[in-house]
Amino acid sequence: MTAPRTLLAAHDLHPKKQYGQNFLVDPSTARMIVDRTRLSPDDMVLEIGAGLGALTIPAAAQAKRVIAVEKDPEILAVLEAELAARNISNVVLLNQDILTVDILAVSCQEGRKFIVLGNLPYNISSQIIIALIQARQAVDRAVLMFQKEVAQRLAVGPGGKDYGRLSVMLQYCADVKKVATIGPHLFLPRPKVASEVIEICFKDVVNEPAADERLLSAVVKAAFSTRRKTLKNALMNMEVNIDAGAVSRALADAGIDPSRRAETLSVREFVRLANGFYEALGQPPVPLASD
Repeated sequence: MTAPRTLLAAHDLHPKKQYGQNFLVDPSTARMIVDRTRLSPDDMVLEIGAGLGALTIPAAAQAKRVIAVEKDPEILAVLEAELAARNISNVVLLNQDILTVDILAVSCQEGRKFIVLGNLPYNISSQIIIALIQARQAVDRAVLMFQKEVAQRLAVGPGGKDYGRLSVMLQYCADVKKVATIGPHLFLPRPKVASEVIEICFKDVVNEPAADERLLSAVVKAAFSTRRKTLKNALMNMEVNIDAGAVSRALADAGIDPSRRAETLSVREFVRLANGFYEALGQPPVPLASD
């Protein structure tokens, strides 16, 4: 791996803040992340934010194919040249915003699920998680690097300020565990905080499923939209037509005290609550918020 500083200087480029670019500069750390992804020669990797290839190159050495998505065309051109110089032929480069990639369609074309890998930009990391949840039929697992505060929100349990909408929706359909902590000094430019790598293993079957996942998402979104309010009051902000009576019935059916606040509910309780709304409303109205 050619040092990022050297590559950028050779092409008269600089990290771009609008893309959230923080390039991993330590090859041994990159290899450690890829090794802990447990790739096999039959695996198909979808890499989010390929950058200068810190993860792309070692992943290509272990997997059948890497589909590397990179939004910055100038950085992508540098990576393309690096891959060619190394005679790496099993990497497909996509100059695209990951949020516009139809992951399900690409997975169908390839005929298999993806292992998702990436160093995610801070500014869209939450949106990427939501996109992966929605496309999880196409994803076996994901090994992703986030700023530490974001990673903590994904894995934390109920009871604190870090627990929120993403915590609930991800833990509903996946098991989340910490893989490694990466210090700021290993990036260019150096961020202000440490990063964490986490592994997300999507469940083939959710043991206690929601009757309608769109409704679950709407319930969770409303519950956390005004965290200082009681559940009964917060749920009046749901993006469906409901009245106070329906809210009270759903809370009662779920066995949840209406004076509680969102951060105290477990994932299981949110599912029970959403299913209570499903029973109270019948088939949920369309459209519901899909984000």
